[in-house]
Amino acid sequence: MKVLLVDNELISVKNLKYSLEQDEYEVVSVFEGKEALNIIATEEFDIIILELILPDFDGLEVCQKIREKYNIPIIILSSKNEDMNKILGLEYGADDYLTKPYNILELKARIKAILRRTKFNNQKPNEQTILADDFVINTLGRKVSIGSKNINLTAKEFDLLLLLATNPGKIYSREELLEIIWGYEYFGDLRTVDVHIRRLREKIEKDSHNYEYILTKWGSGYYFRNKK
Repeated sequence: MKVLLVDNELISVKNLKYSLEQDEYEVVSVFEGKEALNIIATEEFDIIILELILPDFDGLEVCQKIREKYNIPIIILSSKNEDMNKILGLEYGADDYLTKPYNILELKARIKAILRRTKFNNQKPNEQTILADDFVINTLGRKVSIGSKNINLTAKEFDLLLLLATNPGKIYSREELLEIIWGYEYFGDLRTVDVHIRRLREKIEKDSHNYEYILTKWGSGYYFRNKK
């Protein structure tokens, strides 16, 4: 994964670059907004970490200019901790906002979560209607049916079913499902996944003691079994 780090605090850049490289990220660092805009036009990045205080441009302006042309995920990492800056940062197109000083483990968790969500969104089927085993999944209307029976799912239940049903046989750990479906805000609360899987099963499974669709691989996670 390739990261663009935009910050003019040399020590901060050095420390963060070193830490991310230990996790095998490829990190490119620039110190001005203009440099960032120029390099984005010539190189591809998986995520951008952007400081708001830059010597040439306001970071919010840089964020806005990036978002006008590109869909690259952006995390604002800034010493500006006012609520208004956070609100503006998100309104200008940032995916997340973290204030300095920050916990490096939390930042890495947020990076990982955003990259997983981005990958999931990019892999979502383009078809409006998907046939998965006995299910008819309408991605545009976000509706699910089995035969003539419509199934009322919550947003998260729908996302879980769509992910699992379109990747039959692939085992997802609870940690992976948290990061893909919920994101970092639920990071670490594994019971969230179990509760939603249980509720989803209650709605789609015929026999609560003999699951046909969403199965458990003990010690590993959940997967969707395609019978056909």
